[in-house]
Amino acid sequence: MHRIFASVAILAALAAPASAEPFRLIVTDLEPPLVPNSVMDLAVTLGYFERENVEVELVRVQQTPLAVTALQAGEGEMANIGVDSLLQLVASGQLDLRAVTSPSKSLAFMIVARDTVADVPSLAGKSFGIGRVGSVDQGLSRQVLAAQGIEFDQLEQVALGQPAARAQALAAGQIDATTMSLGTWTTLPDQTGMHVLVDQDSYFDAAPVVSKVNVVAPDVLETRREEVVGVVTALTKLARDIAEDPSIWVDAMATARPDLDRADLETLAEAYSNSWSLNGGLSASDLAFTADWNFEGPDFADLEPIPLDRWVDFSVADEVLSDLGIIENADPADR
Repeated sequence: MHRIFASVAILAALAAPASAEPFRLIVTDLEPPLVPNSVMDLAVTLGYFERENVEVELVRVQQTPLAVTALQAGEGEMANIGVDSLLQLVASGQLDLRAVTSPSKSLAFMIVARDTVADVPSLAGKSFGIGRVGSVDQGLSRQVLAAQGIEFDQLEQVALGQPAARAQALAAGQIDATTMSLGTWTTLPDQTGMHVLVDQDSYFDAAPVVSKVNVVAPDVLETRREEVVGVVTALTKLARDIAEDPSIWVDAMATARPDLDRADLETLAEAYSNSWSLNGGLSASDLAFTADWNFEGPDFADLEPIPLDRWVDFSVADEVLSDLGIIENADPADR
């Protein structure tokens, strides 16, 4: 009889998941954001993680620094963080991390101006709202405008903080233009007197910088790889389903964010038609450009550039794509 019980216990142990603990995913939004990164929230509520046999628990913090702190404290296995912070951590030897996917490779930035600024050349000498000196929006907008012949240093740069504050200053006529996300622009209660000067596609074409990635430590890749693959598979499948049927995102976000108008969500869904990470969001060429761009900035003055394999692991996304196949004319799966 004891042998029978022992055999049953062994079989139960073998059938159990590799880890009884939830796989904790650290996200930097306190509620589902109005960008493709929202797939991380929706993969929980819509059951995509569950269907890949991964029990995912979202750990919510505000912004990348707190996500990094949570990782260091062992409060999560994966985190969605800014690429600039990832590069600084790895290049300085502070933390060993690898990017395994990017559910939202860009921040869907655009430049919005007062109607008195008819076109990009008219922006010369005008005031431009930035988050802060050295912020991502400042650096990216500098590159975008330089591509169109505008020297950013010749603009009157006004540090105003978060996009919502910059949008309010623009609406009040306190600045002539600023960078904001598509979500911020779409949900503004009143767009009177303002217009899009550089749309999101033109912005990313001029500055193809990957803003955020999902990272794990090498030991997580080794000990919980099956769950990492399951998470990336779920996010990729959901992104593909939304690209095929945008109403999936609209319906789910309407439930998650009842504070938003459905019409705004439908507008965003249409605008994001080419923004979903259908192949994992890890383009080697985009990531290399991103690294080069960051290492040229003042925040990296004391750091030596590092090769891609020091901060990116393509093997997880490649394993997922070997099973799901590659979607052509979507985010490149170049290696």
